[in-house]
Amino acid sequence: MIRGLLFDLDGTMILSDPLHVAVFADLFAERGRRIDAEFFRDRIQGRLNADIFAEFFPDEDGTALADLKEARFRDRLGTSAAPVRGLPALLDEAAEAGLALAVVTNAPARNADAMLSAMGLADRFDAVVIGDALPRGKPDPLPYVTGLERLGLAPEEALAFEDSVSGVTAATRAGIATVGIRSSLDDAALRAAGAVASIHDYTDPGFAPWRARIQQETA
Repeated sequence: MIRGLLFDLDGTMILSDPLHVAVFADLFAERGRRIDAEFFRDRIQGRLNADIFAEFFPDEDGTALADLKEARFRDRLGTSAAPVRGLPALLDEAAEAGLALAVVTNAPARNADAMLSAMGLADRFDAVVIGDALPRGKPDPLPYVTGLERLGLAPEEALAFEDSVSGVTAATRAGIATVGIRSSLDDAALRAAGAVASIHDYTDPGFAPWRARIQQETA
């Protein structure tokens, strides 16, 4: 029985990766390095800022760099953004079925608030778990374990949605069946990380079996 849904945020609820790529590319270029979307996908996506900046710019103040990067991201985001197609309808169905809902993200709290507000979804979740507010972020399972605890769920009662290897790894290590979102990775990469299925968005026909299980909760 599915009693709760846990969502990653970047790339899973909102197609924000192009904004992150652009901001990181600017920061790296200002420091004499050139990166592209492939570098972002392979070396940056899904990681905590502290780990990213410690690896690539160990001689700089990682906290200050992270603050600068995220401020630039919020500027590019603005105040209005579209959620991934089909997400609002899925949240409506989940609410009707009485399912608990959580966001589990490595994004900083201000970014999470900004993205949820821009999508008009700030009041739709029972819990928002911020990875960098915990002792360990994704790919460690702690953020998802924390999400389960806040929703009062066992792992087998939940379904997670993730778009990165780091995120899928975290959710599956917490014991949660995880659906991969193909916003940047393909089906093979998501399944290799542990996803039980992958979908392009929440209207994908491949999501029908899982959607049916969610809808059955209203029966």
